[in-house]
Amino acid sequence: MDLDALVQPNSITWHVNGEIVMVIGWGRAILLQLAHPLVAAAVADHSYFKSSHGSRLERFRRTLEAMLDLTFGTREQATRTARRIDAIHGRVTGQLRESVGLFPANTVYYARDPNLLRWVHATLVDTALITYKLFIGPLTPAQEDQYCQEATTLGPLLGIPDGFLPTSREELRTYLRDTIASGQIAVGETARALARSLLAPPRAPLGRPLAALLSLPIVGLLPEPIRSDYGLPWDARRDSMLVVAASVSRLLLPRLPTALRRWPVSHARRGFGH
Repeated sequence: MDLDALVQPNSITWHVNGEIVMVIGWGRAILLQLAHPLVAAAVADHSYFKSSHGSRLERFRRTLEAMLDLTFGTREQATRTARRIDAIHGRVTGQLRESVGLFPANTVYYARDPNLLRWVHATLVDTALITYKLFIGPLTPAQEDQYCQEATTLGPLLGIPDGFLPTSREELRTYLRDTIASGQIAVGETARALARSLLAPPRAPLGRPLAALLSLPIVGLLPEPIRSDYGLPWDARRDSMLVVAASVSRLLLPRLPTALRRWPVSHARRGFGH
């Protein structure tokens, strides 16, 4: 699929990614990514993930800007951002420090490895679809398939071979299920430490209750046994809280003005109404 299909206002990606509330699912995608031992090692060795909250906020800002450029930017902006990401990947290489799951110590990782890129890609797409349907509203099977298809457009710019990424919801489900069942996904101590950093409340008066609220979709939407492997608590009370929060979101969001629910760039180039 041509890159122009992703950055046009009629794309389902434009519709889905434009919703501000979608960011609450990013933590779930990150924890799924870190459940791959090689991804966790790469993040631990080459990222400021475990540094201060200020550094993590800066990392979030850069990630958000990249997403907005890739979705709502011009073809040139999307291409430039994808190439910058690929250049960063080119510098991320190293070795596992200890055995985790199927991977023995000293296994080499490389961020340009198409298999690792496919895992990261799949977790992002799967999380986006789940988050949208839970917190915003329904998507038809055709829309879900279109979202998966559009998400493949950046693959060539990141060195991912043609036909390597799932192009439908069913392909995505099958890939995730098979990859988890294969034993490649194993939560090690590095991933657990990164998860603790991700979920740590900020040092602010409302930091702890806010972190507890934001952790509901992060933890609650993780598949088992990955959630248990992280050692993250979950029970009926938390599950009920997540259901209520999602129901309130689906009720209120359609009633909000566009300027409050969508990223400004998403309606600067297209006149979304209520």
